[in-house]
Amino acid sequence: MNERGLDRDGTIAREGALDRVPAVFVPVVDAARAHITATFGGTRLHSAYLYGSIPRGTATPGVSDLDLQLALHDEPTEADRADAKVIEDALDRAFPQIDGVGILLTSTRVLLSDLERHDGGFFIACLCTPLLGPDLAEELPRYRPTALLARETNGDLARVLPRWRARATEAATDADRRILSRSVGRRIVRTGFTLIMPRWGGWTSDLDRSAELFGRYYPERFEQMRTAAAVGRAPSSDPVVLGTLLNDLGPWLAAEYTAVHGEKAPRP
Repeated sequence: MNERGLDRDGTIAREGALDRVPAVFVPVVDAARAHITATFGGTRLHSAYLYGSIPRGTATPGVSDLDLQLALHDEPTEADRADAKVIEDALDRAFPQIDGVGILLTSTRVLLSDLERHDGGFFIACLCTPLLGPDLAEELPRYRPTALLARETNGDLARVLPRWRARATEAATDADRRILSRSVGRRIVRTGFTLIMPRWGGWTSDLDRSAELFGRYYPERFEQMRTAAAVGRAPSSDPVVLGTLLNDLGPWLAAEYTAVHGEKAPRP
């Protein structure tokens, strides 16, 4: 991998690996593997993956969360989601070195579909680290930092913003606002980065670097994007900060994204 996150052939390199997991998080990963095997092993689970800062080797104890993607043979059911929530709660209680656990559930049919080729497929092939089972990346193409990838990964911000605003209005506690601000901050930074990704010609998932690269092309919005990156790392309960992201930076970014890359195709 070069300094732009690319392999020698110019395709985006897979960013994580099990041997990059910091030692303090190894027991967490081992426990996650055991819980997933005990709960979803057998006929339900095709494969499981880590993603985020832990497999990238950049996680901070007590601050970073544990992110997992499960690929199921069939479409996820309410029972599957309930079982995943039990695992999330058990891991979060057991390990103080993580601040929350998130488990995504998706069928292999969806992840390998043509519609998801440059979204869910890219996510598995480049941003996920295999933990259990056969690696779906072997059935997916290599990816380059193109406008098509930009559109299909983050070209739906305009549709997401109203849902975030509704959640912000309903947020009753500081904890609710912190949870929302982390999601909003991370997504806005990712969208800001993929807006400029084809021009820069590479890939990164690092929030601070993403904000800095974005600022090279949109200096007038750099400070706001840097705030989004900070909130993505250390969530804020300040409604003013959240309001700036939802009502100023977010709408501007959604409009600019659509103008540059177009809108992502709606999902069923």
